[in-house]
Amino acid sequence: MEQKTATVTSFLPDFCGARIVFVVILLAELLAIVLTLAQPLNTPDRLYELAMYSLFIQWVALTCVASLCVSRRFLNSLGDYWAATGSYVIALLITLVISELSWWLIAYLPADVGLYSKSHTQYLIRCMSISTIVSALALRYFYVQHQWRRRVELEAEARFQALQSRIRPHFLFNCMNTIASLIRRKPALAEESIEDLADLFRASLQDIHHISTLADEISLCKRYLRIEKHRLGERLSVKWTIDILPVTLKIPSLSLQPLLENAIYHGIEPIAEGGTIEIHAQLKDGQYLLTIENPVPDSQSASTHHEGNRLAQDNIRQRLSAFFGPAAKLEVTPNKDRYRVTIILPADNEDIDR
Repeated sequence: MEQKTATVTSFLPDFCGARIVFVVILLAELLAIVLTLAQPLNTPDRLYELAMYSLFIQWVALTCVASLCVSRRFLNSLGDYWAATGSYVIALLITLVISELSWWLIAYLPADVGLYSKSHTQYLIRCMSISTIVSALALRYFYVQHQWRRRVELEAEARFQALQSRIRPHFLFNCMNTIASLIRRKPALAEESIEDLADLFRASLQDIHHISTLADEISLCKRYLRIEKHRLGERLSVKWTIDILPVTLKIPSLSLQPLLENAIYHGIEPIAEGGTIEIHAQLKDGQYLLTIENPVPDSQSASTHHEGNRLAQDNIRQRLSAFFGPAAKLEVTPNKDRYRVTIILPADNEDIDR
């Protein structure tokens, strides 16, 4: 377990990954171009020099990547200081060995190369000096990037805590008031509502990084709606049309329930005869659209309720963006008769693991 934690928190990237290998190749080639351009303008065979620079630098760079890939578990088990020191020593040793091998190869080539020097010692010093500077800059870059990523994660964690702390009271107080009204009139229903409320409490106290499946969210919403049904009776009806959605679809916990509470408070309660909340879904352009619709009361009925500040919608929108990025959205479409809120989720998010 300790080794796994060290691997996750190490500032060294995964040198076995294709992305890092591609970046290293690209940066090595850019260094070769810079060294070639640093030569005098009247230098002949500039393309030949670029080819030789590229061969040498890519040879060093890819060998370093392979060595760091093989030794990543050992390096990641160390602290940042010793991991950086070990990586630095590996890079310099590889440069020294390849420089020594290349000296004997370059000596027999038909033309001089920029790195090549008549003096063996000067050649090694030049190669090692370049490697010393570039390796130090690369390790510094990896460390700064790691610290930046950690800061972003901590800020996101703090934001999740703030968002969830604001979401929790949003529905718990209304539920408790409903249970209080049922205790004397219908104790059996009050007991059932307490069990449903316990499930809602459990969901609200989950870890901030928790992500639920659609099946869990729907089950939680039905418990909430059952409590509200005890309070509103026949004034509340709900129509579900979501068979197209896979039950394993991932969604941040407590994403649907606050929207249903808004639909009841702003759409059902102000209307004397109540109304129907419709929850339906569709698949469109590789995205799942989960829509919640409620009736819109007339201006006279709505005046008895406070106008919403859309806090729950903003919270859910931010949480969707934090989990899925720009692929997930929350869109609001109000009109004269119906108020529609749509959660847009990427259709390929079933394998997301938080």
